Amino acid sequence: MTKVAIITGASRGIGAALIETYRAMGYRVVANSRGIAPCAGPDVLAVPGDIAHIDTAERIVRETISRFGRIDSLVNNAGIFIPKPFTDYTPEDFGLVVGTNVGGFFHLTQRVVAQMLDQGHGGHIVSLTTALVEQPDARIPAALTALSKGGVAAVTKALAIEYAGSGIRVNAISPGVIDTPMHAGTDVHAAYAHMHPQNRVGTIADIAHGVRYLEQSPFVTGEVLHIDGGQNAGH
Repeated sequence: MTKVAIITGASRGIGAALIETYRAMGYRVVANSRGIAPCAGPDVLAVPGDIAHIDTAERIVRETISRFGRIDSLVNNAGIFIPKPFTDYTPEDFGLVVGTNVGGFFHLTQRVVAQMLDQGHGGHIVSLTTALVEQPDARIPAALTALSKGGVAAVTKALAIEYAGSGIRVNAISPGVIDTPMHAGTDVHAAYAHMHPQNRVGTIADIAHGVRYLEQSPFVTGEVLHIDGGQNAGH
């Protein structure tokens, strides 16, 4: 039977590329983001909605099962990044970042794991974090990102151990700066290449290759894969 992957933050950038990555691996795909246009093709189902809201997670899982009958993989790609000095963050900033980066992860992953357990044939979850969790940079204040995505990195290992006996693998990717539409209008190389020992920024294809590797590596679980031009190793 054809496998099915859910991808959040799928309307552009890394998420949009991952739709093509999974389709190339023969998966059907359920794509979610706040701004994605609804569609229900034979192999791709778009489910619009804010992943920070629990009803969106419920609707994604419900529509996935209704349309395709199963869930084999989940990519938690959706995320919000607000760079500010710590004391400048507002309650609204906190709610927005934590709601998406932590709440969205929690609500959808919890429901997907429950479905995978019911199916009884395992599955795979991979989440996008950031190199700033382990390699903070004073020039890029990102405390809320570290707080939220650091939690996702930590729970990746916890969930990998909790569900290893059920055949559910849980991994994460920790990217450095990637040239995506988020940086539109910026000379990304000039602005951020210095953060990586390779002296370049990453590409969307670099992340897609990493996701493909994790998807096709059944003996890998609890891994945080650094795709950051050496940033995690040091400077």
